[in-house]
Amino acid sequence: MGKVAFVFPGQGAQHSGMGLSLYQNSEAAKAVFSVADRLRPGTSDLCFQGTETDLAETRNTQPCLFSCELAAAYSLVDKGIRPQFVAGFSLGEVAALAFTESVSLEDGFQLVIRRGELMQADAEKADSAMAAVLKLDTDKVEELCAKFAHVYPVNYNCPGQITVACLKEELAPFSAAVKEAGGRALPLKVRGGFHSVFMEDASREFALLLQQYSIARPSIPLYSNFTGLPYDGDFQLLLSQQICNPVRWETIVRNMLAEGVDTFFEVGPGTVLSGLIKKIAPEVQTFHVEEYEDLESVVKEYHSC
Repeated sequence: MGKVAFVFPGQGAQHSGMGLSLYQNSEAAKAVFSVADRLRPGTSDLCFQGTETDLAETRNTQPCLFSCELAAAYSLVDKGIRPQFVAGFSLGEVAALAFTESVSLEDGFQLVIRRGELMQADAEKADSAMAAVLKLDTDKVEELCAKFAHVYPVNYNCPGQITVACLKEELAPFSAAVKEAGGRALPLKVRGGFHSVFMEDASREFALLLQQYSIARPSIPLYSNFTGLPYDGDFQLLLSQQICNPVRWETIVRNMLAEGVDTFFEVGPGTVLSGLIKKIAPEVQTFHVEEYEDLESVVKEYHSC
């Protein structure tokens, strides 16, 4: 058996009820939600019974997902499964930062609260949106984006799938252009054009905030969205620049594969990252832990391999 990686998802995976059974059955998970509620009262209630509308607000989405993801990760560690590598998609990178002890759980939570607020503010400045472009290669998507004034390739997810950010008024004509080229554009369940020029103010403000925090070298290799490589150099720069620059997810996964990773645990709501990983490397094993039932079955299956 090769090496293990934990991967932490980004926005769009949130749903009402997430994390509840972990909270009810795992002391490791309960400890995470306890910190969340102490620093931001009502966070666990939002996770467990918040409406879809409430959870879609970026200022709510990010601290809620952060809590659920770390609850799942620490529950796995509590069961004896530890990764050799970690990565997070967008918001998930901050959860991964806390998991690798680059920042404390408390500091990570404070950072993600402010990150969500800043990105929400930028999302409200421009009527922007995001869409996943399917069935076209990277060069073609970039070529189509260049024909529009405010459409940007932002998430390089896997072969045949790139996410774009755009002004909402350009989404329909861009989608038509994608269809004409033989692809398909699917709007995403997010409220803002993340990882693009629409987030430049949030990136600058977050960079100033990060100066108040001490960020240690990760205890295990943590891959950067901004570079696609393990954290090195100016950690504050990596964290702030990923807000307004593309996520290099396919690059991250391929670099992990080159290091011998053959087993990925997606920790937190949804299975989006597992699906992307399988499209990049169909031969690897992927597991998903969101609820206690997942935890029990995944631990049993992993140890039987």
